[in-house]
Amino acid sequence: MPHPISELGFLHTAVSVAAALAGFYNLFRYRRFTVSEHSGKVYLALLVASVLSSFGLSSTGGFNIGHALGILALLAIGGAMLAPKIGGIGRATKYISMFLFNLTFFLLFVPGINETLTRLPVSSPLAAGPESPLVRGVLAGWLVVFLVGTALQGLWLYFKTRRSAIA
Repeated sequence: MPHPISELGFLHTAVSVAAALAGFYNLFRYRRFTVSEHSGKVYLALLVASVLSSFGLSSTGGFNIGHALGILALLAIGGAMLAPKIGGIGRATKYISMFLFNLTFFLLFVPGINETLTRLPVSSPLAAGPESPLVRGVLAGWLVVFLVGTALQGLWLYFKTRRSAIA
């Protein structure tokens, strides 16, 4: 049986998995994404490589939702990096940056969830396509994880900032 994924698809998948692992490391080690740490820079570099490699892939033969999500992830990276440099938003800067970095992580998994469920196991994939109830359910669960995780991270950042202001 031929391999169900192209060479570029395999490379893209490997880079995306590495980006996901670097992202998880950042979240567990620092409780947030931080570009001041080496692992944060690695995450961003791998995420950009993942998005750029996705532009060479298309099951429809042209621009698709995965490409749009990649562009959105690149815009979120730009916004997260620019937020601290924008004047006039005060204390909201760190929350905006946090939200946008979290959004990049969320977006990294959206196409991956669909591709994994519609390709594996190779002999009989779990879902028929992106409209499958399984894919939609897992994506809805991932959205809940993103929203709850971002809210908890925002509270942690608030109390951390408040504690350092008091000390």
